[in-house]
Amino acid sequence: MSTDSPESAGNVPAASASEEHYAIVPRRVSFDWDETPLHWIPDEPTATHVINVLHLLLPAGERWFVKVFKEGLPLVTDPVLLKDVKGFMGQEATHSVQHAYVLDHLAAQRLETADFTKYVDLLFEKLLGEQPPLGAPIPTQEWLRFRLAVVAAIEQFTAVLGNWVLHAEGLDRARADEVMLDLLRWHGAEEVEHRSVAFDMYQHCGGSGTPRYARRVAAMGITAPVMLYLWVWGSAYLIRHDPQLAGRLRLSPKEFNRAIGKGLLPTWRELGAAIPRYLRRSYHPSQEGSLRKAVEYLAESPAARAAAAVAARTAIA
Repeated sequence: MSTDSPESAGNVPAASASEEHYAIVPRRVSFDWDETPLHWIPDEPTATHVINVLHLLLPAGERWFVKVFKEGLPLVTDPVLLKDVKGFMGQEATHSVQHAYVLDHLAAQRLETADFTKYVDLLFEKLLGEQPPLGAPIPTQEWLRFRLAVVAAIEQFTAVLGNWVLHAEGLDRARADEVMLDLLRWHGAEEVEHRSVAFDMYQHCGGSGTPRYARRVAAMGITAPVMLYLWVWGSAYLIRHDPQLAGRLRLSPKEFNRAIGKGLLPTWRELGAAIPRYLRRSYHPSQEGSLRKAVEYLAESPAARAAAAVAARTAIA
C-alpha cells in the first residue's frame, strides 16, 4: 500500500493505513535501445556503470520477489493487501524483463555480463530458494517469513533509489541518454508507488510482536552489507570488462565521490540513513519519497504513456 502519510506505523493493518487507497497497476512498457551508447552518461563511465549494476541484479532479484510473494499469497487474508500484492508482482515482473533487455543491449556492445550474473542467479535461486540452503533445519513457514523480510529490506533501498532518481537533476545536466533515463525514472516511480507493499506483506504474514520485529532487523542486517558488496563488485566488474575502457580505468573512491559531487549518484548519507529509519519500531515505508512526484513522472514518461495508449486501444478492441 502506498500513502503519503508519515504517521502510518508498522503495526497498522494494510487495509486501514490510509482512507484513500492508491491502486498498484502494472504498466507494460517497452524501450528501444538501438541509439543508447554504452556510456549513456557522456564522459562518465564510473557513474554509468555504478548505475548499470541495477541491470545485473534486478532481472534475477525481481523474479525472486515474485516467486516469494506467490508462495505467500495463501497467507494473505486482507483483500486490500491481496490486491496490492498482485499489483506489486505485476510491476516487478515487468521490471525484471525490461532490465534483462538492457543486459542484451550491453552484450550487443561487447560487454558480457554472464560471468557476474551467474552468481546473482545462485544467490536468489539456490541460497534464497524455496528450500533453505544446505538442508538447514528451518521450518518452511519460518523460511518464507525470513525471505519476505528480505524482500521488505531490499524494497527499502529501491524506494530510496527510486525517489533519488526522480529528483536527480545532475543526470539531466550531464545529458544522460533519454531512453535510459526514462527506464530508470519509470522504474523509480513505480518503486515509490509500491514502496509499502513488501513491508505490509511481511507485517501481515510475519507473525506478531518481538519475533516479527527481530526478524525484520535480522533481515536488514544481512541485506544491507550483501547489497553493498554486490554493488561494489558489480561496478568493478563492469568497469574492468568495458571494451571501450580497455583496462584504463578502475573503480576508485575518488571517482565515485566525484560522481556523487556532480549529482550523478546518491550520497552515502542518503543510502545509509535509510537503515536506521527502517529499524525504528514505528516505521512505515509510506514515509519514503513522494507519491505525488512519482505519479507526476508516470504521467509524462514516454514509455508509460505509450503503454497506457496501447492498453486503452486493447480495452476498446
